[in-house]
Amino acid sequence: VSPREDKLFVVIPHLNKTEVEEKTTAVLLREQIDRLFDGHEIGNFALWYYTPMALSFTDHLRPLAVVYDCMDELSLFKNAPPELLPNEAKLFEKADVVFTGGQSLYEAKRNKNPNVWAFPSSIDTAHFNQARKITEDRMEDQKSILRPRLGYAGVIDERIDIEMIREIAEKRPDWQLVMIGPVVKIDEADLPRNENIHYLGMKDYKDLPAYIAGWDVALMPFALNDSTRFISPTKTPEYLAAGKPVVSTAIRDVVRPYGEQNLVAVAAGADEFIAAAEQALSENRAEKLAAVDKFLLQTSWDKTFRRMSDLIAESLAAKGSGPRGENKQTTTAGT
Repeated sequence: VSPREDKLFVVIPHLNKTEVEEKTTAVLLREQIDRLFDGHEIGNFALWYYTPMALSFTDHLRPLAVVYDCMDELSLFKNAPPELLPNEAKLFEKADVVFTGGQSLYEAKRNKNPNVWAFPSSIDTAHFNQARKITEDRMEDQKSILRPRLGYAGVIDERIDIEMIREIAEKRPDWQLVMIGPVVKIDEADLPRNENIHYLGMKDYKDLPAYIAGWDVALMPFALNDSTRFISPTKTPEYLAAGKPVVSTAIRDVVRPYGEQNLVAVAAGADEFIAAAEQALSENRAEKLAAVDKFLLQTSWDKTFRRMSDLIAESLAAKGSGPRGENKQTTTAGT
């Protein structure tokens, strides 16, 4: 249990390998949850779920409120457990309020609970705006890479169209493709290894503006498959706040609203991606930034927090179970 700022505590369970062999992981986690609640005298609390799989070790608890923060269609991800969909059905029954991570996901889930709300990816504008003021290469592992640089920052997994990345690199060997982020759920041996593709690994959040500042175009090279059907990439507003032109494949929550408002270039396949990137490299970026900034004024994590908080309070009031006293605590179940 480690304390952070503003009365925030992060609790990380540690499971002994021998214990896991004797009991199931869910049983062990349930025992640890019980010890946590007893040891810290947690009384009034809400449960905030990011994954239905956390029900396996928390469904015996009696919270004031249950929040399901449905960020993705997890059942369509690679290696999704078969219990996920039955657990999600139970969670929809339990949830007092459901938030979805995008408009298309909202449209898919809105009939599963009477209190579902769409919250597309928001933005820490001030953090990513820093990239606009950085004029020199600060990051040691990127400064020696030639220009132009086309960059991606995020998890590299089955959602990335690695064959399109390979084709772009082959067709434009003078371009440098910078890939930042961990490789997850796919074999690193399958990644294209062209000389002009640079895998820089996972980076600290605080350093992302400096990396993005060193790019000429920001990329969202997502494959169009089951795992990307409902995604609403947070990197869309982050790239825009950093002041970079953005080229993306036709992800529904990117096309609406970013593509429709001409804030992001939407392309299909390597040739269209190359053409869109060439146009981005030659455009007058200053002319677009005014439209970008006007759009980004509509959203912030502060506004998202206030609206979510209001909806939770309304759901508590509706069932007459508002917080008693000033010690209400929220436990987030799942990652």
